Amino acid sequence: MNEDELEGRFTSKPFGGHVLELYERLRDEAAMFAHTVNNSMPDSREKSLALTAIEEAAMWANKGLARRVQ
Repeated sequence: MNEDELEGRFTSKPFGGHVLELYERLRDEAAMFAHTVNNSMPDSREKSLALTAIEEAAMWANKGLARRVQ
């Protein structure tokens, strides 16, 4: 891995406009899915794992926006 790529993993560019709209849409869609899972399943290990996976997917999607979209 070159130094620029490594540095890029720990920095982000400020964003607004359409990128902010994408960020908010990703967050809202993940939250809706999380509510569906939460309200459809009994409390269990599987439910906890599903909610964690949704949170993780939203985090990585937003990280991708912060790093690559201008």
